[in-house]
Amino acid sequence: MAKMFYNYMMQAQTDTINLIKRSKNVLILPSSPIDGDSLGSALALYLTLKKLGIQATVVTAEENISETYNFLPQISAITHEMDFLRDMVVTVDFRGSAAPDVKHEIQNNKLNIIITPKEGGISRDNISFSRGPVPYDCVIVVDTADISQLGKLQENFTELSYLVPVINIDHHISNGTFGKINLVDAMAASTTMIILPLIEALGANLMDADIATLLLAGLITDTNSFQNPNTTPQAFAVSAQLIGYGARQQEIIKNIYKTKKLATLRLWGRTLTKLQYDEKHRLVWSVLTTKDFAEIGGVPDDTEGVVDELMSNAPNTEIILLLKEKDGGEISGSIRTLTPAIDASKLAGLFGGGGHMQAAGFKVHGKTVAEVEKEAVEKLKEFQKTRLGI
Repeated sequence: MAKMFYNYMMQAQTDTINLIKRSKNVLILPSSPIDGDSLGSALALYLTLKKLGIQATVVTAEENISETYNFLPQISAITHEMDFLRDMVVTVDFRGSAAPDVKHEIQNNKLNIIITPKEGGISRDNISFSRGPVPYDCVIVVDTADISQLGKLQENFTELSYLVPVINIDHHISNGTFGKINLVDAMAASTTMIILPLIEALGANLMDADIATLLLAGLITDTNSFQNPNTTPQAFAVSAQLIGYGARQQEIIKNIYKTKKLATLRLWGRTLTKLQYDEKHRLVWSVLTTKDFAEIGGVPDDTEGVVDELMSNAPNTEIILLLKEKDGGEISGSIRTLTPAIDASKLAGLFGGGGHMQAAGFKVHGKTVAEVEKEAVEKLKEFQKTRLGI
């Protein structure tokens, strides 16, 4: 089985390399909400493609990326709008006669295209309509288990996926293998761990200190500085390899773990103030509303790390849930489990989400935060009731 998976990954990597090298313009899409792993993965690929002379564009649905990540190389290269405007082509078949004259005029906010034949006439059968070429040769989606995690970009991505090949690079156990090429390894501690050997295979001397820093940032954040259960011996080996390439480990630690905005600290305090604990079901949860964010002056991304902090300070707890109400009516949920006996990705799946064995998330639309809290807590209690026999 291990050999079969290795062969599968090697073939997927080879297919990825061949497709990238045939491309002139590549679109890179990280997951939403964005985190250190998706950012590090996307920007590392962006810098690598630039070195190869390939035009690359990184687009995220996130309008406000946490200032925590401002230190990352080329963070300013990220845009928020997908360039998916395509020409509308009007084709006139004039075989057997001279080319007609063409002009246009605008009347009452309408564009009139006037085609005047040199001889004879033009029938409807001689006119056809088509779309212009797609601006990208392929799309690379990183750290995304399901296309719903692309947020507002999902609709354009779905249309684009029928027109150009998609490379899906991810490490979530719940990944839906939605790409033409699926470079997916659920045993990897981060998506950046999968991207490192890909960059090395793309060409010699592509790795540099900036790319190594981006890849290490993804690994450090997804393992919570090597404290999470997904930390493997390979994760430490890859970390050492990246430091050997010049990755700035202390810069990552300083900016992500030792520098906190006042708004972040206040949100952490509000989260703890609103914390609820059900000892019988070994469940801890907290809810942050748009009112909380407005009063404190923070944004949902400022809560990153608070769930992991709860994991370290929640005795006799097996499941931790944090709900965040965002502008536009979206409710996002983060689930952590403190025992490998509980699959967090399956719990998130109860609400249409997914993730890892002990860290997962979900999004809900069309319901109030109170409704989502009631439903989520009830389902998690029911799960624990069955599991614990209470």
